[in-house]
Amino acid sequence: MSTPRPHVAGAGSGAAPGPHAGTAHEPVPLWNIANILTMLRIALVPVFLVLLFVGDGHETRWRIAATAVFAIAAITDRVDGQLARRRGLVTDFGKLADPIADKALIGAALVGLSVLGDLSWWVTGIIAARELGITALRFAVLRHAVIPASRGGKAKTLVQTLAIGVYLLPLPDAVMPFAVALMALAVLLTVGTGIDYVVQAARLRAGVRTEAQHHRDDQHHRDDLGGAEA
Repeated sequence: MSTPRPHVAGAGSGAAPGPHAGTAHEPVPLWNIANILTMLRIALVPVFLVLLFVGDGHETRWRIAATAVFAIAAITDRVDGQLARRRGLVTDFGKLADPIADKALIGAALVGLSVLGDLSWWVTGIIAARELGITALRFAVLRHAVIPASRGGKAKTLVQTLAIGVYLLPLPDAVMPFAVALMALAVLLTVGTGIDYVVQAARLRAGVRTEAQHHRDDQHHRDDLGGAEA
């Protein structure tokens, strides 16, 4: 499992700048197309929930409609990331808002399916606890750095999305073993990547403390030299 180096706030994104990348004199605008798509994904969450709960929640046409909205919202996750990297539109706001939008969409779908009795609550509980915990962790270390989504985290989101899509569609019972296996894989990736993010945060805090200690030692050394010269 990869452990990418945390992105220090204000530093470069690490990706090759696109043809429209901002310069030192031309900062990347906050409301760029990538961030707008991220906010659109958040706006689609209540629309998805309304469609999911029309009637008894199991009417074929409304389940298909809810699945379509869920799929559109999920696709924006793929598109906004590609646009941000290719056009040099990566921002710290986007690095925080993008995973939050993902968690809002995935969380709404999982809770909705559990309320309708289509998915066990323990599955929703494990995934929700991990997502909320990692979101809180991101904010806790925000003053030191922004921890971007890792490759494992992106794979986790993809598998979660596919598994939820299968559960949402009004498919025959013969498909359920595949749906269960896919959701089990999503749970494993959810837990594994959660541990990975905790390790990243611990290393980040350790690095910050070490740097602060070095700064204090350097300051004491300069003070000592100043006193000796006096």
